[in-house]
Amino acid sequence: GHLFIFRGRRGDTVKILWADADGLCLFTKRLEEGQFIWPAVRDGKVSITRSQLAMLLDKLDWRQPKTSSRNSLTML
Repeated sequence: GHLFIFRGRRGDTVKILWADADGLCLFTKRLEEGQFIWPAVRDGKVSITRSQLAMLLDKLDWRQPKTSSRNSLTML
């Protein structure tokens, strides 16, 4: 399938249209505060990886990901 991602004017809403052979599905996410960090638009299009999309939807700065000590594992 294909994903088409749209951002609201205020930057606090993202709508994802997923199209496959069976039809269409619309997903919406609206932030209670803040804005999504949106990539630069070139020729009216934006290309991001799956990982970047996941970070964008988690309101993380996908341009400069940082590791977090709370999510780290220590192996003994």
